[in-house]
Amino acid sequence: MYEQAPDIVAAIDLGSNSFHMVVAHLRKGELVIVDRLREMIRLAAGLTPARYLTVEAQQKAIDCLQRFGQRLKDMPPGSVRAVGTNTLRVARNANTFLQLAEAALGHPIEIIAGIEEARLIYQGVAHSLATDGKRRMVMDIGGGSTEYIIGVDKTPQHKESLHMGCVSMSLNQFADGKISAKRFRRAVIAAQMELEPMQKSFSSGLWDEAVGASGTLKTVEKLLVSSGWSKEGITQDGLNRLVDALLAAGHCDKLVLPDLGPDRKPILPGGVAILAATFKSLRIQHMRVADGALREGLLHDLLGRINHEDIRDRTVNAMATRYHVDQEHSGRVKATARALLEQVRVTSCGKIENPGQWLDWAADLHEIGLDIAHSGYHKHSAYIIENADLPGFSRQDQILLALLVRAHRRKFPLKLFRDLVAPWDGGAKALALLLRLAVTLNRSRSAEPLAPVGITLTANCIQLRFPPGWLNDHPLTAADLEQEAAYLHGAGITLQFG
Repeated sequence: MYEQAPDIVAAIDLGSNSFHMVVAHLRKGELVIVDRLREMIRLAAGLTPARYLTVEAQQKAIDCLQRFGQRLKDMPPGSVRAVGTNTLRVARNANTFLQLAEAALGHPIEIIAGIEEARLIYQGVAHSLATDGKRRMVMDIGGGSTEYIIGVDKTPQHKESLHMGCVSMSLNQFADGKISAKRFRRAVIAAQMELEPMQKSFSSGLWDEAVGASGTLKTVEKLLVSSGWSKEGITQDGLNRLVDALLAAGHCDKLVLPDLGPDRKPILPGGVAILAATFKSLRIQHMRVADGALREGLLHDLLGRINHEDIRDRTVNAMATRYHVDQEHSGRVKATARALLEQVRVTSCGKIENPGQWLDWAADLHEIGLDIAHSGYHKHSAYIIENADLPGFSRQDQILLALLVRAHRRKFPLKLFRDLVAPWDGGAKALALLLRLAVTLNRSRSAEPLAPVGITLTANCIQLRFPPGWLNDHPLTAADLEQEAAYLHGAGITLQFG
């Protein structure tokens, strides 16, 4: 993927509460943090009841990303990973906002699913703690979602993402800033209702220690320690005292606690309610707080990609095995697609980074739908890819991969390609056509080596060149290409061969 590993990498977390950026040097394969930036954006508060981001919220976010972009302006493509979390997952106008946001930042922004967010959070936490074989339950309260993960050392084993966060809970239960015993109890019950389905599988008897991550939990630990309610970490007794202090204040503006900044006051009650519900439901007595979180997890994930240890490769291999893919056949499709790509890469794939990797993944997974039904199996394959939890893949990644697989046979869904956002809108169609041709040329599923095929690919025309007499000796392939030409003609694409 990388001809030369970058010297500096960066990770950006577009959270529902704050935007964070971490910049690190790569030194002998290790990450050395050199810069951290954080701005309180409170993006979740800019979400209307109809789930649209307001113009004001978008502008505040864009202004922040422009400042981040100034720090990153000299960094090459592939050295920065930026992700959006819960608010951008649910916002109906997220795609419109992303186009502006990417222009401001100067780098692509991915939207990740809650389960993927949980995986990355765990990676960030695990790399900040000792490898000691302990079974950990990690918790991260974000602005719009809360993640829970159980894992051992660097390996997450169970992941959950719940639709509640410090901003959303505070807006729902303490919108005017008033804090009463009745309101707080109602907030705790609301959080417990979210926790109820996973309460049994995450209860305290199933792990050795509880670990908290990110802003809310760091703030709570700091408040408990500075107030003398805990020596280290978050305890049940200290949490009870903090709840008493919130109720005694009666209003967010009247909170007077050591080390509590003004930007944290409006969202503290919601975060504490989620934490109190978690302690109660999962029977936690003590929680330590780690330094690592989502952005550190992003950095380590990026480091894996740089070192050719991309978790997405493992994800695809695992899925292909699970759905009993004929790997010899998918390997032949992959080899043919790669050979065609080498001839058209410069002119046809737009700004897609590492297009060969996408073709490999699509070739590996294009037949997983056969495990469900043969009829329309390409649609089944695409549905699984788009809706499954795929570690390492963002939402945009899964949509793209699903579309490549969906388009590999029968009617070519040209309209779906037009709906893609940049950079996929400029190169995904070409990749899909290459996969289609590779599948068509290997339709016999024969182990006999395929003849060298030349290709010229333009926007609406494909020309294939075979050795003299080869098509005469392979009439079924010629017939398959005739059928493929008819399918593509319906999408305004001409396929010529000879």
